Amino acid sequence: MQPIFPTVGIVGTGAMGRSIAQMAVQAGSQVILFDLQPGATEAARRALADTWQKLVSKGKLEATVLETHLARLSSTDTLSALSGCHLVLEAIVEKLDVKQRLLADLEAIVGPQTVLATNTSSLSVTAIGAALQRPAQFAGYHFFNPVPLMRVVEVIAGLKTSPVVCQQLTDYARQFGHTAVSAQDTPGFIVNHAGRGYGTEALRVASERVADFATIDRILRDQMGFRLGPFELMDLTALDVSHPVMESIYRQYYDEPRYRPSVITAQRLAGGVVGKKAGEGFYIYDNGVAVVPAEPPVPPVANPPPVWVSPKAARRAELYQLLKDLGASIETTQAPSAAALILVAPLGLDVTTLAAVERLDPTRTIGIDMMLDDTTTRRRVLATNPATRPDMRDAAHALFAQDGKAVSVVKDSGGFVTQRVVATIVNIASDMCQQGICTPKDLELAVTLGLGYPMGPLAMGDRIGPTNVLEILFNMGTVYGDPRYRPSPWLRRRGALGLSLMHEEA
Repeated sequence: MQPIFPTVGIVGTGAMGRSIAQMAVQAGSQVILFDLQPGATEAARRALADTWQKLVSKGKLEATVLETHLARLSSTDTLSALSGCHLVLEAIVEKLDVKQRLLADLEAIVGPQTVLATNTSSLSVTAIGAALQRPAQFAGYHFFNPVPLMRVVEVIAGLKTSPVVCQQLTDYARQFGHTAVSAQDTPGFIVNHAGRGYGTEALRVASERVADFATIDRILRDQMGFRLGPFELMDLTALDVSHPVMESIYRQYYDEPRYRPSVITAQRLAGGVVGKKAGEGFYIYDNGVAVVPAEPPVPPVANPPPVWVSPKAARRAELYQLLKDLGASIETTQAPSAAALILVAPLGLDVTTLAAVERLDPTRTIGIDMMLDDTTTRRRVLATNPATRPDMRDAAHALFAQDGKAVSVVKDSGGFVTQRVVATIVNIASDMCQQGICTPKDLELAVTLGLGYPMGPLAMGDRIGPTNVLEILFNMGTVYGDPRYRPSPWLRRRGALGLSLMHEEA
């Protein structure tokens, strides 16, 4: 099949540039590499040759195909050699003025029908191309590292980008074997924008000392099914990459509270504690392997107390059944006895507030997260309040670990860890749909492929129930008095009508 762009120029041959070059060559394009750093293009050519040779050694590529690939790959030390390219993509440093100068130089060299593209991850495509004479021929083409494995690409239209150019880039991505999603030119586009909720809310949870980094990671992996916890993920991407993105999106949205960065990552970045590549981040790394603190053992409890469940508990019937299955002695009286362990199961509210509102003895009151069906999770999460007695905390821990399922005990906060993080993810995604940044379908595709979430954020909202997400956000907003939990109109309307978050308006 003839490639959409027969000849492609790649400016910037770091890890991202060379990976894009690899895919372009494999799609059948002639690729010319250019880089201002001496020796960079030759290093990129050697790296790609090594990559293809390894595939030959593993029997995944024919030797004759390797020779064909190498014949399609060349390099140059002069920008003018890119004059005959049908597409030129820059993958250089994330500095607006540097990108603008490069693209102006390229526009003066290439033909009028040549498409210019930027692989920027956080800068405005419109701003980068503002000084171009042919802005209709310029677009964002944002790949993710490593490009051969991360098979999604965002096609971003600037204010003056031609729809024909976006369609060409979309079709070309398909020739790579990638999924192309269309995004409006807004800060963070789709993936980096939608990803704000995961790390930033987890950082807020940690900053309130609700739980330590390892416990937060365990909870989000085991309850919601994320492949990596937020702190594992930030260690992998490194804070010298992820923290500037947090700050950039926050500032570009004029300090929108939902995207507020954390002083935790700012301090760690300043101290060089950036993640796995530095040997130290949120975890210490020994030969590249994270040293994870052990979980607290299940406490021994000789005489477990009876259990009384608040009538306002979420999933109350399921909680009763769980207690029966665990062999608990359950009180069904209107009020708990003086010896009972008191269980509440709030959505968005803290245990302290419920104990006060329901006039419960706070020393014996424990919260349990019942946002999700217990049978679908690998971990239960309990929360103490500041007055909870140690014996009641231990009794609850031992009871809910009775069947061998992992249990985490965290400190009180408005909303449990998973409730807070997932509700924030869903709310940000809903707001993106409200702004028309992308379609719900492209949002779900981009997030699952680009971030590796167990499901798209709108699907998460539908799993929990839009009404429940609204309740969590409303209650958290009440507890904290913070506008970051303000529900998106998109979410509010669908929750009020009982509609799926994937529902498209007529």
